Formats: sequence, C-alpha cells, structure tokens
Amino acid sequence: MSTESGFYSIIDYTVDGFDTQREFVAAFAEIQERWVRFYPGYRSARFHVSTDGTRVYNIVHWASEADYRHFVETSDTEGRTAAIAKALEGLSGKAEPRMSGRPTYTVVREVTPGPQRVEP
Repeated sequence: MSTESGFYSIIDYTVDGFDTQREFVAAFAEIQERWVRFYPGYRSARFHVSTDGTRVYNIVHWASEADYRHFVETSDTEGRTAAIAKALEGLSGKAEPRMSGRPTYTVVREVTPGPQRVEP
C-alpha cells in the first residue's frame, strides 16, 4: 500500500457542455496561477473533465493541511472570490458548484498496481 502525503481541496462543478469545460479549465487554471500557486506548500492543481461534458473537478494538492490553512488565512480571499465570479460570468455556458462547505480531504489509502500477468 502507498499513500501520497498531502492535503487536497477538491472543487466540483457541473457544466453544460464541452466548450464550457474548456473555458472553465482555462479560467480556473489562470486563477491558480495568479492567486494560489506561489503559496508555501502548494504542490499542484489538476483539472479533470468528464467525458460526457457535464463535470469539472479541480484537485488542488497541498503539502499539508497547515499549508492549506495558512493559504486560507493569509490569502486575498475577497480578490480571489471576485476573480472566480468574473471567470464564471465570462463563460459562454453555465457552471454551478456542487460541493458544500470546504471541500478538503486527506489520502487514507491507495491501491497501486501489482504484479502484472503475463499472457501466453
């Protein structure tokens, strides 16, 4: 068993199509670059889009919960929130958040590949 250490914020949105997915990812990647990625403990932001065009997940990886909490306590939340609102308004389609409260998680277990079967 292996676990990747760290702390995660998983942001979940429903969207109304592939174009909105692409626009959403571009806009939120820019928000990560402008407002988040330079904070201590920030590791990455990964964007996952559903193959049916209806969902986007933004998984933000932090080195620790303390690093995430420091970001929350010291960052320009008002400015970042305004940037998010502007990004959502600028989409050609519709995007709605699906999470409630602070969507934060820690990894408790991961199943990794085992010995590979050799086919005859």
